Order: sequence, then C-alpha cells, then structure tokens
Amino acid sequence: MADLDLGFLAPILIALAFAGAVFAVAYPYFSDDRQKEKRVEIAARTRDRRAQAAADIQSSRKKSVAETLKEIETREKASKKITMSLRLLRAGSKRKPRDFYVISALMGLLFAVIAVGPMGWPPMAGLVAAFVGGFGFPRWFLNKMTTRRQNKFLSHLANAIDVIVRGIKSGLPVNECMNIIARESPEPLAGEFRELVDQQKLGVSLADGLDRMCDRMPLPEVRFLTIVISIQQQAGGNLSEALSNLASVLRDRHSLSLKVKALAAEAKASAAVLAALPPGVMTMVYLSSPDYLRPLFTTTVGHFLVAFGGLWMMTGVLIMRKMINFKF
Repeated sequence: MADLDLGFLAPILIALAFAGAVFAVAYPYFSDDRQKEKRVEIAARTRDRRAQAAADIQSSRKKSVAETLKEIETREKASKKITMSLRLLRAGSKRKPRDFYVISALMGLLFAVIAVGPMGWPPMAGLVAAFVGGFGFPRWFLNKMTTRRQNKFLSHLANAIDVIVRGIKSGLPVNECMNIIARESPEPLAGEFRELVDQQKLGVSLADGLDRMCDRMPLPEVRFLTIVISIQQQAGGNLSEALSNLASVLRDRHSLSLKVKALAAEAKASAAVLAALPPGVMTMVYLSSPDYLRPLFTTTVGHFLVAFGGLWMMTGVLIMRKMINFKF
C-alpha cells in the first residue's frame, strides 16, 4: 500500500519540481520585462509632466511679458502728457505752439465772420462756427498730417531694419547702420534716424534715443524695434536674426493692412455717398428754390431743425466711420 502511494505521488512530485524549476528560471525574465515596462511608463509619465510643466512655465512667461508690456504702455500713457509741441513734432511741423494757437484763433475768427456776415446766421451759430474753426478744424488737420507721416514712416521701416541686418552681418556696428539709414532713406524715416544719430553723438544711449523716437512716432512697430534692440543690449544674443524676424513680421502686417484697406474701400465709398447725400440734396434744393428752405435759416424752429438734423447726421457719420475703420 505504501509502495502504491509512493508510486502515485512520484509523478506529481516530479511535475511540481519541474514546474518549480521552470518558474525559477523564467521568473527573472518576466519580472525584468514587467519592471522595464513599469520603468518605461514611469519615465513617460515623468517626461509628460515635465513637458507640461515646461509648457505651463513658457505660457506663464509669455503671459507675464505681455502683461508687463501692457503695464508699461499704460503707465507711459498715463505719465506722459501729450503737449502741443509734441503733437507738432509728430506731425513733422517746425512751427511753435504759439504759432499754432495764433493760426487757430485767426481761423475761428474767420469762420465766425463768414457765418454771421455772408451766411446771415445768428450769433449763436457764429459761436459754433468759431469753435469749429478755431478748435476742431486745426486739430483735425494736424491729426491728418500726423497719420500721413506715420504711414510714410511705417512703409519704409521694414527696409530700414533690413539695412541694419545686412550691416550687422557684414561687420558694421549698429550705430553705423543707423547712420546709413539717416543718409539714404526717404523722409520721414531719414529725419527720425538722423535725430537718433545726432542724439547719440551728444551722449544719449541707443535705448534712450529709441525711447524718444517712440515718443515722436507712437507706433507698435517702433516699440517692437526698441524692445528688440534694448533686450539684445542687456541680455545679448543674435541681433541680426531677431531683427530679420521683426522685418518679416512688419512686412506681413503691412501687407495685411493693405488687404484690409482694399476690402474696406467699397464700404468707405458707400459711407461717403450716404454722408454727402443729405447736404448735397439740400444745396441743390436751395439753389433751385431758395424760398422753400429759407424758413430753416430765418426762424427759430428752422434753426432748431437744422441743428437737430446736423447732430443726427454727425452721429450717423461717426457710427459709419467706426464701423469701417478697421484696426488690428
């Protein structure tokens, strides 16, 4: 009976021993594979967390820089009061503020005399005409000159930056590149860089000179140029590559602005026709039948209606101007 039990248990023991031997031999391989998989998973998760952390840090840095630049711009706008001399300088006028005020007063007097005399308007309308001629029209004309000058400056700024890039790559210093721009570029770009070069000759640093250029030319593109050069002077780096990228961005912005103007040309033409239609019809009716419109200029109710209609007309023109004046 004992021999029978041993004969029955012997194969089972042999099978268990063989399974144990196989497990003992194969376990390290399976264990290593599993550990490798775990290590790979841990490394992948760690890499993902590091990449996410780096992306978050980069995003927070960009956001911080943008907020800082916005704060600086807001602080500069609040601290710097735009004087009349600065406005004349931005418009490219060499006149003094006193001359501008004298011309404005003469324009207001001329408008008032024309309104009360030949036009036969009441004294109150003469005061309104004096305000328009002495305050509104001269400043509107000055803003128009400033905008035209800034557009001319902006159209040549990318080429000027390319001159700086090529000069730096050929071994010229930045000051000499700006001197070349001051000599060979068209106005008003040459005048602004000539002023910058003259200030540097008097001991003003390049960063301060560019800040003063930003005061004379309050454009985002000029601010970009100032920031790029100032950062390069403080932290170092490849200035030619940074300026080359800036020139490419400025060209893209200029091309986009031209496309926007082309798309908005039809809307501007329609707005001009709508704005000119009421006064044009009124003028033709007055020339053909003066008695028909004379009560508007000789009675109190007529004056009220003319003022009310002009106010609503001006409101509509300003709304249309706001709708078609795209800024980006």
